[in-house]
Amino acid sequence: MSWVSLVIAVVAVILALVLRPKPAQQTPPEFEELDIPTAKQGIPIPDVHGTYTVKSSNVVWYGDIAYEPVYTEGEGK
Repeated sequence: MSWVSLVIAVVAVILALVLRPKPAQQTPPEFEELDIPTAKQGIPIPDVHGTYTVKSSNVVWYGDIAYEPVYTEGEGK
């Protein structure tokens, strides 16, 4: 009896895999369509007061990309 149920389960899994709907092919978005920060010259910088979501913002300054190592006193050897 257990072999019959095992065969039925395997057949059901195979049928589910074969008959499942295929996902639609999606084309990647063009670079201009992305809402990511850019760093271009000549783009106006928005003057925002309050809470507002700025899409496709222009990065003016991103801070110093440097680091300082942190040294701590270790315990044990």
